Amino acid sequence: MTTQAKIALITGAGSGVGRACALALAKEGYEVIVTGRRLSALEETVTAAKGLKGHIHAMAADITDPAQVQTLFADVKKKFGRLDVLFNNAGVNNPPGVLLEDLSVADWQTIVNTNLSAAFYCTQQAFHLMKEQSPRGGRIINNGSVSAHAPRPNSIGYAATKHAISGLTKSTSLDGRKYDIACGQIDIGNAASAMTSAMSAGVPQANGTLAPEPVMDVSHVAHALVYMASLPLEANVQTITVMATKMPFVGRG
Repeated sequence: MTTQAKIALITGAGSGVGRACALALAKEGYEVIVTGRRLSALEETVTAAKGLKGHIHAMAADITDPAQVQTLFADVKKKFGRLDVLFNNAGVNNPPGVLLEDLSVADWQTIVNTNLSAAFYCTQQAFHLMKEQSPRGGRIINNGSVSAHAPRPNSIGYAATKHAISGLTKSTSLDGRKYDIACGQIDIGNAASAMTSAMSAGVPQANGTLAPEPVMDVSHVAHALVYMASLPLEANVQTITVMATKMPFVGRG
């Protein structure tokens, strides 16, 4: 690792969007820390980066636990000295087919803790590190969703937390100005991953029907993330939507 290398931390990076973005940043020369609960999945991401310009480093943590988040960021500071980019990517969906009135308290809390609270915990620790490091500042990017604008049927937990992420992004962008911390959001629609694997068979639509939906390669999300991360801190992408062109989002409902 060179002293010029930028340092990035990605949550939920054991698969899907997180893994694709970690590899894309490593290709550009970033030193990327990937975190999540399952060390084995993170190590697969590390292995996939062999031969790239930058490197990927696995640090397992349950980011729904504030104490583990604090330890994670302390370890990042100790090993790398700074943090330039945080991508709050970790997220879970509603259990499939569960009606709003039948969603359990436990499932609701899991969704809120993973999608929203964990992003706040990581953002808060990133502030502590970024405002004190030299050069000061950094960039935080949140994984929103097109569901931050229009929900799917039976998605109360996911839609509510993604709407909340938009508020988190705006507040972080505002409160980060005085520390040279930029914050933006990437709203993703139907990137091919484990979370969207059922879409080819048909997913519920607002009119009560089931219909297959097109997906896009996850690399397009990674390209957008790299662009956002590459900007100087004087410029920011506040929000960007990357979606499968023919997915039924515009006009949903």
